[in-house]
This record gives sequence, C-alpha cells and structure tokens, in this order.
Amino acid sequence: MRKTAKNQNIDTLNTEAAPEPALMVGVQLRSGLDSRFSLDDSLRELELLGETAGLEIVGEVTQTLPMPNSRTYVGRGKLEEIKLLAEELDAKIILFDDELSPRHQRELEKELGNGKRVIDRTALILDIFAQHADTREGMLQVELAQYRYRLPRLTGAWTHLVRQTGGASGRTGGVGGVGLRGPGETQLEVDRREIKKKIVKLEEELDKVREHRNRHRQQRRKSHIPIVALVGYTNAGKSTLLNRLTNTDIYVADQLFATLDPTTRQLELPSGETVLLTDTVGFIQKLPTDLVAAFRATLEEIVEADLLVHLVDASHSNAQSQRLTVLETLEEIGAADIPILTVYNKIDLLSQAALNDLRGFADPDAVMISAKTGEGLNELAEAIAVGTYQAFTHVRVKLPYKEGRLVSMMHEKGHVREIQHLEDGILIDGMLPRQLLAFFEAYRE
Repeated sequence: MRKTAKNQNIDTLNTEAAPEPALMVGVQLRSGLDSRFSLDDSLRELELLGETAGLEIVGEVTQTLPMPNSRTYVGRGKLEEIKLLAEELDAKIILFDDELSPRHQRELEKELGNGKRVIDRTALILDIFAQHADTREGMLQVELAQYRYRLPRLTGAWTHLVRQTGGASGRTGGVGGVGLRGPGETQLEVDRREIKKKIVKLEEELDKVREHRNRHRQQRRKSHIPIVALVGYTNAGKSTLLNRLTNTDIYVADQLFATLDPTTRQLELPSGETVLLTDTVGFIQKLPTDLVAAFRATLEEIVEADLLVHLVDASHSNAQSQRLTVLETLEEIGAADIPILTVYNKIDLLSQAALNDLRGFADPDAVMISAKTGEGLNELAEAIAVGTYQAFTHVRVKLPYKEGRLVSMMHEKGHVREIQHLEDGILIDGMLPRQLLAFFEAYRE
C-alpha cells in the first residue's frame, strides 16, 4: 500500500494506487473561536492536503470543546460517532486537523481498532513533503523532520526501523504506519537509539548543506546583485511567476506544495539592472515545527534576501488570512525586517467588482498581477527595481579594525564594490540598505 520515494528511507502514500478512504475530524477549541481560519476553512484545506497526499476524503466529523480530551482528544460520545461513521464509510484512515500528542494517537488507534490508522495534520504534511522531495537536500530535510516526529511516538505499534535493522521484511506504512506486531521493550529501545543516531547523522549532513548554501550566498553577494525571494502561501503561484518573469520551465502544478526546493534565476529589470529571483517553499497554517527546523538551510534563502515579494492568491476566499499567516511565519524565521512587496496574483479569476474592492483596501504600493496571463508583470518588474536598487544608498566609509561587526554587516547586508585595507582602517565603497545607515554614520567619508 506504500511506495518508496527517491530516497528509500522516506515513506509516502501511494498516489498511483486507488486513493485510500479517509474520514476527517476537526475540533474547534473555544479558546480558538477567534482564530483567523474557521473550522470549516481549515477542514477544506485539510481536504486539499489529503487529496494531494493520495487520499479520498469520504466524510467529516466536527466537535467544539473547551479543551481536548486528555486521552482521546475528542469526547467519548464523539469517538463512538467517528467509529460508527468510519465503519459505515469504510474509512481506513482517520485524519485529524491538528497535531496529536503521542498519547492521543495511541489511545485513538486502540479505541477505534479494526486496523484504523490515525494520522494528524502534521504527519500528512510531512508525507506530502516526502512525495515532493526531488533533490538530495530536500530528501534529507524531510527525512529529518519525519524522524523527529516519529521518535516520541515510537511504541509497540511503531516499528519503522525494524525492517531497516533486519527485524522484519515488510513495510509498515508511512507517517502513520501500523500493522506489524510490536517488538519487546528491548527492541523499542534499540529503535529509539537508531532513530537518535539517524537524526544526528542527518543534522550533520544538513549542516554541510547549510555551509554549502552559505558559500553560494557569499559568492552571490560578491557579484553585488540584489537577491529577491518569492514567498507566499502554498499554491499562490510562485513557480508560475518565476517561469513567466525569467522564461524558465520550473515544474508547476495546481496542488499544495508542488515544489519544495528553492530555485534561483537571474531577472533583468526594465532599467537594465539585474536581480537574483529565488522561489521558496510555500507556507501554510499550522506548519509543523519540525519541518521549519529541518528546512532551516532553505529558509535562510529568505532571511538573506534584500527584498521579499509576497505573492497572495487574490482569488482565494481566505486570501487575507493566508497573507497574515505568511507574515507571522516570516517573523518566526527572523525575516520580519526585510522590505516586503505585496503582490496579488490570479486577478484573472476575479470579477471587475471584486478587483475594484481589492484595490480599495490593499496597500497602495501593492501590485495586482496574473502570472498565468502576464497581466501586470511590467508593473511588478518596475516595483521590484524600486524595492531593490532604490532601497539601497551609496556609502563610502572608513571602519576601524575593531569594528569587525560593521565590516561583516556591510558584506552580509550590503553590496561591497571596493574594499581597501589601510593602516588606520578599512575603506569600503558600496551600497547599503537605508535602514542600516545609522550604524555607519560616524564613519562616512
């Protein structure tokens, strides 16, 4: 029922076989009634995630609670309703819209019985990332996130490493896999140690990837070409936009997380100037913490950018909620201080009245485009030119040798054109973001 991704250690749902029937479960906590996404909106997104992972959503169950049940997340009566409906619809997977604790998952699978697999939103997103990981780096990142997720959930029913260490020949399933008889406690301890070893090894490999990326970024800095990162909610159209602007052919699909690995291309602006345009992984609400940690090297492409082009799907009913979710995620990864150009995409799907409404409440500097038809792309290119080259100002400074921090800042955040090491200091000529000028004011020539 499973297939192996390009990396044999990553399990994914089999999208080539018949879709597995799944029953969705959503819980609205009273403490979260003012949440940006309603329960129905969140479940519709979960449904899209499920379909992307190769599931067939056959029904849903919802409940409002003051807090999750300590054992089974949902209440006893609701659990019986889930059990009966799953049997009626022949649902093999029970898909929860939130991340479940290891105890919740164990108790739910015990109570539901009959081979039912309980998968939470986090496991589902990890599964999708495993399916879409195309490069060695992407596979390493997903595998690390999966192992971090699995470690606290390793029990008698979680024997992922048994087949890898010679304990069993069959596969157990992906992110929520069960099905084999559990080994004894000694074997569980062996499995835990094996997972911890694999996590350490993956972290070491990804540190090498991070160093490699950092060297590439330093090389790009030496070229004095501004870096522009495309960011946005998943499926906002970033890859389509990159293809349009740079005349390239990056994989595009109308599904969540179609591409994971960052792609950088040169873009010549109408002014004749050039920028490096990078497509990055899409964001989503309830983005798993382990995934953010594992994709640290990739997300640094965003943190190191001179300008963020925030692409928003203007046709989506939750466009503004998605926009705010992306802004929150940018703050979490340390990119909140980078200039942002908001771009509303897919305006070809809006009526004239809806487009007029959008223009009425959007930021005056926001740009309206259709990456599909090409509408508004000239205006976008001009806005990128303003946001990059006009966001910088020319400086010539002589920094004392003791101010190594400012020298590093000039290299990391600015564009160094010329540098001379003199007896009384370091003379640097280059471009610097305006918001950093105050640090260098005392040393300007």
